[in-house]
Amino acid sequence: MSRNWVAVASAEHVRIGRGQGFMQVCHGKAAPLRRLHPGDGVVYYSPTAVFRGNDRLQAFTAIGVVKDDAPYQADMRGGFCPFRRDVSWHAAREVPIRPLLGGLDFTTAGRNWGFQLRFGLFEISEYDMAVIAAAMGAAALAGSENL
Repeated sequence: MSRNWVAVASAEHVRIGRGQGFMQVCHGKAAPLRRLHPGDGVVYYSPTAVFRGNDRLQAFTAIGVVKDDAPYQADMRGGFCPFRRDVSWHAAREVPIRPLLGGLDFTTAGRNWGFQLRFGLFEISEYDMAVIAAAMGAAALAGSENL
């Protein structure tokens, strides 16, 4: 049975991963990525447009399905070798989270709705994934177990 996840990264970094068919989280750490399995759904939440930016984008920016079996390292030069997972990204539009607040299981904490986002990767319910997928225009995928 597949699971669903929210990953957190700037929209700038998400677009790079989408373009190259991968995801990475938590500054390239392997441990969080080991929790994912092929067929799991993943949606990116981007608090900002640019890494370390001061802007507040606060939007879901990508949605897809994990493809591979294990994290692998990529050499980004300069000694930075982050771990990644391959993802089949789906066509979808970016959607602000604000209109969805209170309607998602993971945001029912009221003012503290963003608490889980600081972990960089966390599991969400199938219901939340379906709501987010529908809002992003991936409605055909919204009820699918394999997004």
